[in-house]
Order: sequence, then structure tokens, then C-alpha cells
Amino acid sequence: MSRHTQRFRRRHPSTPAHNPHCPCGLAETYENCCGRFHTGDTSPPTAEALMRSRYTAFVKRDERYLLRTWHPRTRPARIDFEPGLTWTGLEVLETTDGSAFHSTGTVTFRASYRGGALHERSRFERVEGAWVYVDGDFVE
Repeated sequence: MSRHTQRFRRRHPSTPAHNPHCPCGLAETYENCCGRFHTGDTSPPTAEALMRSRYTAFVKRDERYLLRTWHPRTRPARIDFEPGLTWTGLEVLETTDGSAFHSTGTVTFRASYRGGALHERSRFERVEGAWVYVDGDFVE
């Protein structure tokens, strides 16, 4: 490799200098975090990972993923995204069960949006080995 090529590679790396974090709040890029779940390359290993990926799907308005990860008995026919709603952050407050050793779990979270926040305790179950969202209760 010549000196010129080495200098060029240092100035122009193959990956972008700025990799934005995933909308779910973890310090990974979208592609390495929730993006891999959205593409179907792999499934979220925990209820919390599913909840984070679903939040990110709402941010990105990914109806296909949201419906795919919704329990068949509670799944709506379609998702009605609220026009103009901008999600601004996610805070996981508590998790109960929901690991690889459980068949159910709950995640309590606060999802902020411009002008307010949604505070919910969500329930998750495994269906055919994959975590799915069942339903949730708003927390006051």
C-alpha cells in the first residue's frame, strides 16, 4: 500500500464520522440496534428489546413491523399514526420478567413527544418463540 493510499484512507473512512444513536435511546446505531429487528434479520431477545424496537418503529412509522410484533389476539387491522406527532425520547422505568427464561413480561416506560409524554405499562408474551406486544395500561 502506498503512502498516498494510507493518507487517503485516514481522511475518508469507509464509515461515516457521525453515527447517530438509535431512537430507542441505546448507544448503538439504528442498523446495529433496532434496525436489525425491523429488517427481520433477527428477533428481539427480551421483552424490553421488543418494546424499544417498537418505539423506534413508531418513530420511523414502520407499520409492517408494528403489526408483525403485535399479539394476534389484540392486533389491530392497521396503525393510524397521528399526523404531526414527533417522538423525542424513550425512558425505560421498570421491567418484570421478559427474559429468555420467561414466557411473559412487562415493561413500564415513558415515551416523550413534542408537547407531552406517554407513560405505559406494556405486557408481552412469547408466541412461537418470539416476543410480541399484547396490550398496555396507561400509568398516571
